[in-house]
Amino acid sequence: MTLTKSGSLWRSLLIPASAFVILAGCSSHPTQEQIQASRYHITQDRANKDIDVSHIPDAVPRAPEGDVKSAPYTLLGKTYTPRSTAAGYSEVGTASWYGKKFHGYKTANGEIYDMYGMSAAHKTLPLPSYVRVTNLANDRSVVVRVNDRGPFHGKRVIDLSWAAAKKLGYQGQGTARVRIEGIDTSPEGLLAFHRQSQKPVHSGTDADDLMYLQVAAFSTKDSANSLKQKILTEINIPVQIVSRVEDRLFRVRMGPFSSDQELLKTQDQLVQLNLGRGYRVQE
Repeated sequence: MTLTKSGSLWRSLLIPASAFVILAGCSSHPTQEQIQASRYHITQDRANKDIDVSHIPDAVPRAPEGDVKSAPYTLLGKTYTPRSTAAGYSEVGTASWYGKKFHGYKTANGEIYDMYGMSAAHKTLPLPSYVRVTNLANDRSVVVRVNDRGPFHGKRVIDLSWAAAKKLGYQGQGTARVRIEGIDTSPEGLLAFHRQSQKPVHSGTDADDLMYLQVAAFSTKDSANSLKQKILTEINIPVQIVSRVEDRLFRVRMGPFSSDQELLKTQDQLVQLNLGRGYRVQE
């Protein structure tokens, strides 16, 4: 089966479905191990083991700018009823991750999945929403933007992007026991979050830190240049390609921006062009 770059709530089902076709010649009942391997393909992502993710910033919680997806849905005969807000949500369970197999494809929220971004898939949190995920084995924490549905395999609670899993230190083993805490994105909740994190909301007036929008990161410069040219034909904002020797990635960045409002407007333009939302970086 060939994956198409179209938005889909059924991300987690595409690969297992192909596994049934591939295995049909030898067995009509593939094992759970075979299905799991066909979905996660952990070995193909081990080539990224030397990439430094320490510079990738956590997702920055903010109030939703558009519609929030929280309608009930049914999958494989089971109906899921998403929460209306992530505020107050807390759960301990198993986290997995997904990487190259879905890199560049649309999430259930219509955004483009970036394995080098800080995002996650969850079955019942609203899309989008934000959570703090802590690896209970080493107490490392990250903040991620929930923009996809899943995982629909076993008793796993959340699927993190490859970069988020690596920052938590479990990308090599596939899963980890984690604590998930929803973040309140009401004005009062965001104020409390930033006070607690000691990271005040950026006003766009700090002359020492230039504000950029990172749209995507690629392993080849040709791919980065292709996206750069596509953006420049549609949006009249400077675009640059940033690379670092230590991780061999080519990052497509827009800006710098003089205000949050300008950055948010550009994010909306990217969404309309089906290029994802990108995320804010400051340097």
